[in-house]
Amino acid sequence: MFTTLHSEDTEYSADSVEWLTHDDAATGFFACGTYQLVQEEDEPAAETSAKRPRKGRVYLYQFEEENCRLERLQCIETSAILDMKWLPAWSSECNPHLATVNSLGQMELYEFLQDAKLLQRRTCFSLAEQDSSEEAPLALALDWQHDGQHIRLAISDSKGGLNLLSYSSQGEIIRERSWLSHGFEAWTCAFDRWSPHILYSGGDDMLLMAHDLRTKQRAWTNRAHMAGVTCLLSHPRHENHLLTGSYDEQLRLFDTRSMKRSLAELDLSGGIWRLKPHPAQPDLILAACMYTNFSVVQLDVAAPGLSLLGAYEEHKSICYGADWAPWRNKDDASLTMATCSFYDHTLCVSRVDINK
Repeated sequence: MFTTLHSEDTEYSADSVEWLTHDDAATGFFACGTYQLVQEEDEPAAETSAKRPRKGRVYLYQFEEENCRLERLQCIETSAILDMKWLPAWSSECNPHLATVNSLGQMELYEFLQDAKLLQRRTCFSLAEQDSSEEAPLALALDWQHDGQHIRLAISDSKGGLNLLSYSSQGEIIRERSWLSHGFEAWTCAFDRWSPHILYSGGDDMLLMAHDLRTKQRAWTNRAHMAGVTCLLSHPRHENHLLTGSYDEQLRLFDTRSMKRSLAELDLSGGIWRLKPHPAQPDLILAACMYTNFSVVQLDVAAPGLSLLGAYEEHKSICYGADWAPWRNKDDASLTMATCSFYDHTLCVSRVDINK
């Protein structure tokens, strides 16, 4: 089912991969983010990782489908990256942007210059209030939605907070609102794809929440998870369907109109860090299962149900970053994915044949 086309050393520990889709056209560009603890020579053995400085890199790659060629185009030194998302172009005259969130509690925005095949840094926004003496939290996850001439961004952080930002086509970032949501790390956040006023969040307190952005009130709280809630997916094709991943190793499917119990569950083992639907086949979901593998799951809405189609086990360390290339391969209708893992700092590009 899986064929590894490329395996690359990212040097720093790799934790995120995002493939670019521009103007509804599939491209061969993708970004990879890394997160590296800096070990000082004289650092005491008992020094905790929380006190160590962290660094990172943003890599830009191009993969050519026709000849299966992979090229690293750019390496940007920055702070340790925890999540990244491509933002769409506002018009045919604009370029897409790559948004990253990092260990300094910042969101950095890079404009993608396709002719030059480069990312150019445009701006940086800090989650810490300007007049605050407190240390900024780690920015853990982000999501976005298009709102007319603005991109609305949600960022969750290590203090349990949620941050709502607005990014204009003129490049201005405005903080709409920040609030404390979870008792521990807010590992993940996601806008509802069908109800733009609803924002979901999941935290290390084992809670899944829905926030009504119009009333600034919590819409509901779900306590179905047995460990921290680590990733969320509002399904792009099926209204009211929300998928969640957790440290408790269960992939869950919910109907957001009735959150008392899940519609379906699937044990994927190892804890689930990311969920990515294929752009052309969104019922095929790629799951990064931290301590085991990268799994391909089929969503059956009629049943409803979740079934495991296969597992990619090339990686030998924590499986964090994963994304589908936004096309079907022309010759055999197989799919392409990029995955990356942490301590073995490995990036792989693979072909996936669902029919095998």
